Amino acid sequence: MPFIQAKLSKTLDEQQKEKLQNALTDVTAASFGKPKGFVMAGIEDNQDLYMGGKKLENGAYLAISLLGGTTKSVCNQITKAVCDILKQELGTEGSNVYVSYHPVDLWGWNGQMF
Repeated sequence: MPFIQAKLSKTLDEQQKEKLQNALTDVTAASFGKPKGFVMAGIEDNQDLYMGGKKLENGAYLAISLLGGTTKSVCNQITKAVCDILKQELGTEGSNVYVSYHPVDLWGWNGQMF
């Protein structure tokens, strides 16, 4: 049920997108204890991202929506893992990454509610 959406200022090729979404899906599934098959990921590259009024050449914003709640500790663990992935895969510094979390009470799938 988690959905992780990544907005990236860099332009990625399809191989980079596939590798990144796999890594983000894995860490999201493991951190929330959800089956990998229920994690959806969206990758939007070539986005205009600004921080402090300056355009980021290599920055990222990730929004993670999940059914129900979580803890700050789990979010901290995911934030570190996501920053590590972005640094390793794209050279994105953690200081150019924001991650937000969005607990959702109502979530539908396959014509019904969870």
